[in-house]
Formats: sequence, C-alpha cells, structure tokens
Amino acid sequence: MTTMNDGKEKESTRRKFLKTAAIATAGTVAGAAGINAVSPDVLPEEMIFEPNPSYWARALPAVNPALRKDVEVDVAIIGGGFTGLSAGYYLKKAFPKVQVVLLEAKRCGNGASGRNGAMMLTATADRYMQGSGNASLDKRIYDLTVENIRSLKELSATLGIDAEIEQDGALQVCNTREMAEEGRRYIEKARAAGFPSEFWDKHRIGEAIGTNAYEGALFDPNSGQVHPGKLVGLFKVAAESVGVEIFEQSQIIHVVEGDPIKAVTKNGPTVRARSLVLATNAYSSKLGYLRRAVTPVFDYVGITAPLSESRISEIGWRKRIPFNDTRTEVFYLGLTKDNRVHIGGGPVDYVFNNGFQEPANSEKRYATLRSELGRIFPELAAEPFETKWSGSVDMSLDETPAVGRMGKHENLYYAIGFSGHGVNLTSVFGRVLADLIAGKSADWNWLPYLDRLPPYTPNEPLRWLGVNLALGYYRLTDPSKP
Repeated sequence: MTTMNDGKEKESTRRKFLKTAAIATAGTVAGAAGINAVSPDVLPEEMIFEPNPSYWARALPAVNPALRKDVEVDVAIIGGGFTGLSAGYYLKKAFPKVQVVLLEAKRCGNGASGRNGAMMLTATADRYMQGSGNASLDKRIYDLTVENIRSLKELSATLGIDAEIEQDGALQVCNTREMAEEGRRYIEKARAAGFPSEFWDKHRIGEAIGTNAYEGALFDPNSGQVHPGKLVGLFKVAAESVGVEIFEQSQIIHVVEGDPIKAVTKNGPTVRARSLVLATNAYSSKLGYLRRAVTPVFDYVGITAPLSESRISEIGWRKRIPFNDTRTEVFYLGLTKDNRVHIGGGPVDYVFNNGFQEPANSEKRYATLRSELGRIFPELAAEPFETKWSGSVDMSLDETPAVGRMGKHENLYYAIGFSGHGVNLTSVFGRVLADLIAGKSADWNWLPYLDRLPPYTPNEPLRWLGVNLALGYYRLTDPSKP
C-alpha cells in the first residue's frame, strides 16, 4: 500500500523486499558473471510435476487422454491452467477456423490455478491499493480487470457451470496504525481519481468479518473470490465447447524453435505449430525459457472443515468478504460457501534452482498459518486444518506481470509474473495472448506490460543467496507486523 506525494510513489514493504532481492543478487553478478552464464548448463532444472493435493483439486474436471500421435496445428498451448485454457478459449471463439491444441503435463489445474488462495483481485500486484504515479493508466487497468470478472460471471451463467464467483468486494487490512493512516490518505487520492475504493475503520471491519485484529482496511467493492477448481472446470468446458483439443498427461520436454515450431512430448508424439504459447508460469524455466524473468516461491495454504452456522455467527464473519494484510509476506483469508475458513501466505520459501519439491520446513509454515488464524479469530485457535497444501507461484522482482512474444521467428508467446494476482489477471492476459496471435497487438499498445520482461534475476547460486538474504532481512524488520 502506498500514498503519493506530488505524484511520487512511496514504496510498499513488499516492493522494497523485491528490490532488495534484486540488489542483493545483482551486487554479486559482476564478480561472478562466468558462474551466472554457465549455471543453466551446470545446474539443469528438474522437471518435477507434483500432484495437486489442495481442497480445490477435489473439484477439478476429469482428465482427458494423452496425445498419442504427431499433430500439426495453427496454435499449440503448453499448460492447462487459467492462462492456457482462457487463451485457447478466446482465440478459438474469435477465429473458429484456427486449429488449437492444448497440452498439459498432468491435469488441468494441477499447478497454481488449482491451489491458490481463491481471491479474485482487481488491478495488478504493482498497482493494487497503490498508485503508480499515472492515475489515468491505473484506472484503465483497474477497469479492465473489473470487466473481466463480470465477463467470467456471464460465461459461468451461459454455460451453466457454477464456479462460485462472488464479486462482493475484498479488503486489504492494515496491521498497524501507521499503515491505516497511510491507507486513509491513499483512499482520498484514489477516490479523487475515480476509484470506488473505501477506507474502513476498526469498527466497520469487525462488523463485516468479525475480527478486531486490524487498525483499518482498504475496501475494493469490485474484487471478490472464486472456487479455483471449479473455475478451471469452467474454462476447460468453455475451451472445448469452441473446439480446442485438450490433451492431458502429455508433458512437453523440449521445444525446437522454427517456423513451424516443434514441441516434443515425454511419451514421444510431437506437435508442430505456427505459434506456440508458453502458459507455464512458474514452470516456464523447466523448458529453458524465462528462467531469469521470474522467481518461483513456495506458498502455503490451510483450510478447515465446514463450520456450523452457529460457529460462523460466533466468529462474526457476517459478510463473506476475503481479505489480505499489509505485511511483506502477505497473509490472506477467505470463507467458502460451505463455511470453510482458509488461510494462506505468510513466510514463503525459495528452493534452490527453481525447485518444486516441498521444503523440509513445511510443517513449520503450516504451524505459522494456524497461529495467525488464532490471532485473527481467537474462536478458531484450536480449529485444525482439514486439508493443507503448498506449491510454487511465479513472482517478479517488481511485482509486474508481462505478456508478449519472443523468439527468432516471433512465434513464441508468454504470460508471466502474476505475483499473487493470477486468479483474475491470467484470463485477462489470455485475451491479450489471443489478440497477439491474431495480429491485433495494436489494440493493446496502451498496456504497460506488453512485450516486456520483468527485471533480470541472476541464475544460481546468486539467486538463492539474494532471495534468502532479502527474506531473512524483512522477517526481522517488516514494519507492518502487528
């Protein structure tokens, strides 16, 4: 969260962390350029695709058969999450004659799309509840993401698939009095710029979500929440309804650039396509792409069993509004339609060499979530998690996403760096990808995330050193801790 003084932006603590990580790693690059250059060859990344054990995964759609023969198509999409499914849907819907195939290594929704915190936020991480210094551009991006949520609700109604999309707002709660005052000043400027955001005091927070743990909050009436597993199902049905062919259990192990471009599956069959979409987010580096553009970090989530109406009344969570706090390592919470309370975030972990195996200290992280849940809602201090899970999400050093095309033949497309805003933003970028492939990039020239990459992140061992130094520093000094 930030305020703006004379158009200048005061950095949020999370952005300070990210920039510190960049400084910590970049400061050693000059003296270790050789290591940095050869690191991908000396330390090849493991292609690990762990199954999704989340609560949301129970609602994931049935798995399609694997690709069994070579195919030639107009567009191939790698990755069956929100990005890939939405890109396929929007492209095929607009251009029915275009042949589109989607390949997923495990099952659709196996990655971050099916194991996130379920918050459906507006804007982008670098602009959410904070200004960039360009209010008109901020508002245009905000309006785009608001409209996207509404379009997803319409798609849900059209296809008759309830993804539990609720656009009843979301709160960014302030852990300290100083943060609350900063938030109040920001809201005054945001409302003057046309944003519908509101500042809530401690009393109003308590009336809505039943906790007195926060000094204030910033309310966005256009954000909301969703059932991630059911949203994956909605996008899969939508994509297949317009003719996208989806093959699961079809891991791509190698991409050969050219015109056409070739993707080779682990089981042998190949796909040749005029255009290829890397809808792989945190997994992109496993194919040798975008390794230094994003840093995958391990995030943790826990969810309770359904609580009775009397328990919910006791807690006082009267409005099912999700919320996240203002710490550097953000905690976020939500309440499902069947009265399950879920909490995620808090301390994250980076596994050496963009690793995807759950860290050994995961139980400590889940214990931290339990402790924080009890602090926020003392009535739930002894409530166990029915299910808990972890997994990697893609973070960029400046919290900015990126979408565009690359490669010698400019036929390789990507969308990365969602940094906690992927539930909504991925399908926004799915629309952008569809337009880029269709040759309509001019429609998006105003978007500051087009045809760019996030700031450079060094390879190992510099990355591991820098990220962990930054994490350790901010855990000691985070000014937003209550």
